[in-house]
Amino acid sequence: MKLRIILKAYSNQLLDEGCEHIYSTLSSYKISGIVSLPTRVKRFCVLRSPHIDKDSREHFEIRVFKRFLDITSDSPEIFDSLLQMDLPSGIACSLKILDSRPYQI
Repeated sequence: MKLRIILKAYSNQLLDEGCEHIYSTLSSYKISGIVSLPTRVKRFCVLRSPHIDKDSREHFEIRVFKRFLDITSDSPEIFDSLLQMDLPSGIACSLKILDSRPYQI
């Protein structure tokens, strides 16, 4: 069985801590690296004054950092260890099952 864990966060350091926590918790399974995905940047432009001076604006941005891990395992106990794992707050985690067949060597 092959699983992919996708992590998203607004803080790069927090995301690295979460990835290391997952990596150390699931070290008994075959994990194929922590892969960084491109950072998505959303930029917003806001007028400082609603009535006059249209040239005066403020710019804000939100950065969303992403990482993913691929885990290969034969045992169904991996789901129990994933459910019992505590990630830091501020990290969104999603799980995809890429291949449901047992892993063959």
